[in-house]
Amino acid sequence: MYKTVSPKTLEALAKIDGPSICNAIEGFNIRPKNQGFMLPEIQGIFRDMPPAVGYAVTGVMAANQQEGHTVSREQWWDLIMSVPEPRFIVLHDVDNPPIGAYWGEVQANIHKALGAVGVVTDGTVRDIDEVRALGFQFFAKQISVSHAFVHLVDIGAPVTVGGLTVRTGDLLHGDKHGVTNIPFEIADRIPAMVKTIADYEKKTIDLCQAPGFTLAKLKEIAKITRPY
Repeated sequence: MYKTVSPKTLEALAKIDGPSICNAIEGFNIRPKNQGFMLPEIQGIFRDMPPAVGYAVTGVMAANQQEGHTVSREQWWDLIMSVPEPRFIVLHDVDNPPIGAYWGEVQANIHKALGAVGVVTDGTVRDIDEVRALGFQFFAKQISVSHAFVHLVDIGAPVTVGGLTVRTGDLLHGDKHGVTNIPFEIADRIPAMVKTIADYEKKTIDLCQAPGFTLAKLKEIAKITRPY
């Protein structure tokens, strides 16, 4: 039902930083350069953690009103388990501004046990110290002290978080720089493209750091065809 990539590709992608992932995707020219990633309002809460890579599981939450439609936890857990591992939770918060955190120590433990590597939300998170120690990734808009009336109102449908529309099953990459959607058709070729771009950029960096730097040499290197 859902597309997947090989474990080898997942492992390789998890070793690459976010900017290099974005540069590599640009190198294949399969989508506009201003699409496919979340806006800077979505921040990696744990900047020292390595990248997280997984298949999206989408949901919608609210916390400001006690009343309203609620999706059961059991339905949500069943959806999560229907998506291949590793899983990357994407939860849209309908409250504006967000008020309550769905994500804290308990939910992080539950979802890690269900095979998730982290969550990205345009809402809030809390229990920062405990979740950091667990090794579960948080990408969020803000940090909040309370969970208020938090509850799920929808699951499985496409959601827009940080300007990026995500569908359950999408392949996501997140690190301290932000969150990116990786197109399946090029996922296994991204590591090689990352190396190609790094080799290209190294020529400019090495020249700029060299004692013999001159503007003429910089202009000469600039004539080399850019791979992205």
